Amino acid sequence: MSWNVPTRGLLPPLAAVGLALALSGCGQKEAAKAPPPRPVLVASVHYAAEAPERSFVGTIRPRIEADIGFRVAGKIAKRLVEVGQSVEVGQPLAQLDEVDLKLQAEQAEAERRAATGVLAQAAAAENRAKELRAKGWATDAQLDQAKASADEARARLNRAERSVELTNNSLSYATLVADTRGVVTATLIDAGQVVAAGQTAIRVARFAEKEAVVAIPETLIGRAKDGTATVTLWSDPNRKYAAKLREIAPNADAATRTYLAKFSLPEAGDEVALGMTATLTLADPNTQRVARLPLSALFNQGTQPSFYVVDDAGQVTLQPVAVKAYETTDVLISGGVAEGAKVVVLGVQKLDPAEKVRVVSALTF
Repeated sequence: MSWNVPTRGLLPPLAAVGLALALSGCGQKEAAKAPPPRPVLVASVHYAAEAPERSFVGTIRPRIEADIGFRVAGKIAKRLVEVGQSVEVGQPLAQLDEVDLKLQAEQAEAERRAATGVLAQAAAAENRAKELRAKGWATDAQLDQAKASADEARARLNRAERSVELTNNSLSYATLVADTRGVVTATLIDAGQVVAAGQTAIRVARFAEKEAVVAIPETLIGRAKDGTATVTLWSDPNRKYAAKLREIAPNADAATRTYLAKFSLPEAGDEVALGMTATLTLADPNTQRVARLPLSALFNQGTQPSFYVVDDAGQVTLQPVAVKAYETTDVLISGGVAEGAKVVVLGVQKLDPAEKVRVVSALTF
């Protein structure tokens, strides 16, 4: 028995299937040959001052803290302020007992009235002596005596008037008033206490000028004098105040070996309270801005130091850089790559600019 198989109609489909399988196998081989993106470790470039900023903790203090006292002696009648209270110009702070001062003022006024009467009598006698001398009925000695008596009366009246002014001033000094706007930092008197003239009674810190007081080590005295200083408060760390060195101690502290420095704050307002904790930052304006990266990121084949920079698409580009200095494990560059660029830091000798990479980790220097 024989079988007749129609082969003419089957050959074209079989050939097409074979061709498709052959093409598929070639595509898989080519895909297998394409290497995957190389994983790389990168670091972000950040430029900063070569000489780092230095910060110190300080305290906000008034530039002027005055000890105020009575200009006359007496007994304290009452104290009108407490520690921490804000005072304005001319505000009463304390008062003395005015009884003795009023008696002195009355006594001076009585002496002035008496001197006025004596002067009137002496002036009338002088005028009469002049008239009599003009008519020849008085001698020159009598006229001179009358003039001398009148001059003495005028001098006594002048002295009595000055005494009245002094006693009135003393009476006004019985009320101690603030001569500037500030805050009371100490009260050294109380009612019933007898004080001497000039004795400290109230201590007032002025609001007009505030400063930050910090301790500076001897290695940074030059930067404190010539550098740029800014102050931030712990209560508001996001706001900076310009500071200027006003005074630095001539001698170091015996215990800490640091120098006490006072920086004025011309922009400080009422929000900067006395006693607040502040952070003073010193920066060198003449220092160069550099970026610090590991030495392993440097690619150099004897021509020029370069870095491999990775873009967002995973493509690497070899870019030359300007080296500022070499350190034990790092290199400082002054330019060549942009701020925030991603630089390959490991395996740069095996990289090929034609192949793509995949970032597996990023470091910040």
